[in-house]
Amino acid sequence: MKGDIIWFQQAYVDTDEGIHNKETDEFKFGIVDNVITPAATTADPRWGAGGTTDLSANEVTPGGNYSAGGPVIANPTVALTDGKSRFDADDVDIAQDASNPTGAYWAIVYNNTDTGKRALCAIDLGGPADLTAGPFSNAWNVNGIAETGAA
Repeated sequence: MKGDIIWFQQAYVDTDEGIHNKETDEFKFGIVDNVITPAATTADPRWGAGGTTDLSANEVTPGGNYSAGGPVIANPTVALTDGKSRFDADDVDIAQDASNPTGAYWAIVYNNTDTGKRALCAIDLGGPADLTAGPFSNAWNVNGIAETGAA
């Protein structure tokens, strides 16, 4: 369903192994078509070669205000809020352009700092989304991108 976030199970392992630093690493918002349907159990999801599943193989055609690999997710933070660890960042905006991609189904959040470009999650864009039709915005939940822990 549009707006749903699917966390890759492998991302939890990668975080526990210290691969992802959610405050200092650079995360990106890569957009893909519907050739693949991401699932929590997607095997070793990556943006590029090196893992079991190369999600970038299904990237929409870059153009206009969407560059290959997707925009950077700016200002990632981690904070303790109400007894939970909350991961958040700025919303992702892509300005309208007649050359922007069409046929966008999923956004893949991946760690661009990590040499393996390991993915954290996929976001259902309710595709096919046409980024030429108007400005595109992905607004994170008021509680952030993710929360972990008990209150």
